[in-house]
Amino acid sequence: MFNIVSLIIGAVAFICALVAFIPLLGWANWLIIPLAIIGAAVGMISRSTSGRNLNLFVIVIGVVRLMLGGGIL
Repeated sequence: MFNIVSLIIGAVAFICALVAFIPLLGWANWLIIPLAIIGAAVGMISRSTSGRNLNLFVIVIGVVRLMLGGGIL
């Protein structure tokens, strides 16, 4: 159950992260990263690791995008 919730949170965060790759929308990663952290925390409760791994992947994408944009763009 927790894994499904984590996967849903991760999928929403991943779609938002893809949108945040559009120039001048990089600030959205400041909202996406905490959402993915919540999803990873929920994923740690479950036995399966797929939800947790998806959220960790989204966190890495968001952090890399913030580094490329200088933290704002």
